[in-house]
Amino acid sequence: MPLGTEIASHLPFLRRYARALTGDQQAGDGLVRRLLEMALAEPELRARLSGGRLPLYRAFSDLFAAQETPRSTASHAPADLRLGRIAPLARQALLLTTIEDFTPAQAAQVLGLTPDETADLARGAVADIARDSATSVLVIEDEPLIAMQLETLVTSMGHSIFGTAATRAQAQKLMVKGVPGLVLADIQLADGSSGLDAVADLLAVADVPVIFITAFPERLLTGDGPEPTWLITKPFREDSVQAAMAQALFFRQS
Repeated sequence: MPLGTEIASHLPFLRRYARALTGDQQAGDGLVRRLLEMALAEPELRARLSGGRLPLYRAFSDLFAAQETPRSTASHAPADLRLGRIAPLARQALLLTTIEDFTPAQAAQVLGLTPDETADLARGAVADIARDSATSVLVIEDEPLIAMQLETLVTSMGHSIFGTAATRAQAQKLMVKGVPGLVLADIQLADGSSGLDAVADLLAVADVPVIFITAFPERLLTGDGPEPTWLITKPFREDSVQAAMAQALFFRQS
């Protein structure tokens, strides 16, 4: 397989990872673009990228480590204050082993660590982020069993349930009573309405972090316009949702 074709198949998910790590679509995509520009200019780096996801993520990790910790283009003052307490390396370990679904051994290769060091960093990142991030969560999901699973997961992390909606109309009714601190949203809802539209209703009046949970992530990672920073693939692992919530709340604005 030509190297360009091989890299292209992994790019949507590398962009997802970069966005989750930086907390911003523009910052994350900018880092990925920088890596590709460097690969075009440096034959040695281009040769390193052959062989699948692992060398591509390793090269990205090296790039991320070589420059200052990226800042979102938005104002994330509380996140900036916590960056010194929660090392980027720990957040990388968390994201690689959950959202990106690398094994601890693979994540360790990406980061240049041992599997035990990687696992310890990931556990520490969850604990550090959760320490002061309790909030209320709106669940937009039309499958009752999945909605209940998400509610249990949310409360187990110390958060409260703002409400649960199976349609856009139900979500609109819930929003009348206030604004949640975080949203977990499916895309396809029970009555044919869209979770994207339900989220847009909320974002029109408040800046709230949103994690989309969908069976078709590639539909939201086309590179053709504004896209979600936080994106989980169905069927999901609970630790992937926990990691995404921790990252989203890490970058939450006051």
